[in-house]
Amino acid sequence: MTSPAPTDSARLISDGRATLGIEFGSTRIKACLIGGDFATIASGSFEWENEFVDGRWSYSIEAVGAGLQASYAALVADVQAKFDVVPTTFAAIGISAMMHGYIALDAGGELLVPFRTWRNSSTGPAAAELSDALGFNIPLRWSIAHLYQAVLDDEPHVSEIASLTTLAGYVHHLLTGRNALGVGDASGMFPIDPATSSYDASMRQIAQERLDAHTSGLDLAALLPEVLPAGADAGTLTDAGAALLDPTGTLRSGIPFCPPEGDAGTGMVATNSVAKRTGNVSVGTSIFAMVVLDEPLRAVHAELDVVTTPVGDAVAMVHCNNGASELASWARVFGRFSEASGAATPMDDVYTTLFAEALEGDADAGGLLSFNYLAGEPVTDVEDGRPLFVRTPGSSFTLANLIRSEVFGAFATLSIGMEILADEDVRVDRLLAHGGLFRTPGASQQLLAAALGVPITVETTASEGGAWGIAVLAAYLERASETTLAEFLDGEVFGGSEAVTVEPTPADEAGFAAYLERYRTALPLQRAAAAATPTRSNPTTPKEGAAS
Repeated sequence: MTSPAPTDSARLISDGRATLGIEFGSTRIKACLIGGDFATIASGSFEWENEFVDGRWSYSIEAVGAGLQASYAALVADVQAKFDVVPTTFAAIGISAMMHGYIALDAGGELLVPFRTWRNSSTGPAAAELSDALGFNIPLRWSIAHLYQAVLDDEPHVSEIASLTTLAGYVHHLLTGRNALGVGDASGMFPIDPATSSYDASMRQIAQERLDAHTSGLDLAALLPEVLPAGADAGTLTDAGAALLDPTGTLRSGIPFCPPEGDAGTGMVATNSVAKRTGNVSVGTSIFAMVVLDEPLRAVHAELDVVTTPVGDAVAMVHCNNGASELASWARVFGRFSEASGAATPMDDVYTTLFAEALEGDADAGGLLSFNYLAGEPVTDVEDGRPLFVRTPGSSFTLANLIRSEVFGAFATLSIGMEILADEDVRVDRLLAHGGLFRTPGASQQLLAAALGVPITVETTASEGGAWGIAVLAAYLERASETTLAEFLDGEVFGGSEAVTVEPTPADEAGFAAYLERYRTALPLQRAAAAATPTRSNPTTPKEGAAS
């Protein structure tokens, strides 16, 4: 895809025909503006970090508002610098964010407790009880697990809850006044019935009975947001929303919004993976793979989520709490070394150098072993994480093997989860990868192919991410009555895009298999390390740089 000429872009923006997407990622809030050919015209971002507050991972609501404004202001500045115009309206807007978690609001729309993110793993009893009662896996991070755990713990705020939502839904409501979610994001709150593309009514009744057994006054049907498919009208920008997004007063109200979506849904869109038997892998602070199912899973698996595409088709998701953050920490160390030595190197070049070196390492990383667990990891039944690097006296400790080990460590837990899909005979015609890690071509794609044992494709849009994906969903508003989302993506958005596919090599696959065997054997080290090193009261997850 090629960007339109600057004069054409300036006219497009002035006429209000560009489309805006904003996504709240784990380390960045990014705004993305696209034109009629779906290429990015301008962008802006704001970096933020989660905080460990009173034993829970959170982002402050103040940071949500400040980051929203800052990312939009940065986009406007980018537009001004490139085209000498200031946008006053858009064809459509979309909001996306990290899925799951717990945002509980009172009748006045005020937050009752600090936002509890997907990263919290303190909902074990609730998730286990609900999974058993529903016959459906309810992961620790799902919103219903957070709600039920708060009920089980008899938290004082429960009696005041008037509504629940996700981060995307919260921001969407601030801007439009409408309490709605895209079906993909909603599927991380409560199970969706693919036949109705809304909350499963029988499961909701069972969950309601569980809530009633412990408390009164909680009507689950009233608490959960309205569910909308891609292409549906999800409201318009209100006067208050326009003032929040753009305090300068330049932006006008009345702009249509698409349904707010989670990062899983926008990842599917960004990789053209919404059709059945397609899949994608997203690598950031967390790492997850999703495959759109053509048949239901035969059994319930604690390691697998069943969520949906933005149009409501069932998706099997392997979600790992820990992704590229530890790899990014090593990259920063080497970047600082280059700076201290008087030869400062841009971070993208640091990644390029390190990844190229990783390809020169031994196939099994020379006997080295890396755990990227900054947080607990449900897939491997680890409650609390500690990043670890382990070697024996006989290991080949080289730079190439160190980086290869760290990359393998970032993919290892995902590989374990994907084995379950293989056992279920889940078929996938193509698997695409996206996220900042794939801004650096070659090594990360090749080693992921080895870890999963399948060809990995990276589109030219791989590093665009969720902000671009939600902008595309916003653009779909105008076409939804004429074509399906899959047809829209295939024929119009990705029709002229380029893609690179890498096949796994037998040597790399054998090397990763040996690495993974060591990894499984050493998992008890994680539990011992957590027990031996209590967590500080307020640790933060460092910014990921090029890997975010």
